[in-house]
Amino acid sequence: MSLKDFITEHKQALLVILVAIILSPLFALAADAVGYSEPLEKSAEHLGAEENPIYGGILPDYSVPGIDSPIGTFLASLLGSLVTLIIVFGITKVIKGRNN
Repeated sequence: MSLKDFITEHKQALLVILVAIILSPLFALAADAVGYSEPLEKSAEHLGAEENPIYGGILPDYSVPGIDSPIGTFLASLLGSLVTLIIVFGITKVIKGRNN
């Protein structure tokens, strides 16, 4: 299956993903406006636990260093979605290749 076939076959799902990516900065702004924080982070703060990551990741805390928060969140979600789609496409190709 080519990438073009994959896109044609999964057009609706890809459209939903695209809409979610476009709306992601709005959710980040809304969460910031109401003071939302991750429950696990809030629990750790309450217990006095400190964060000492071994590896911070490529885009830590859903942000891109040096870029404004909503735009950074958008870019991080876009990159994460693209990487996920590429991985799923690759796994699908491997599985379909084994079945043939």
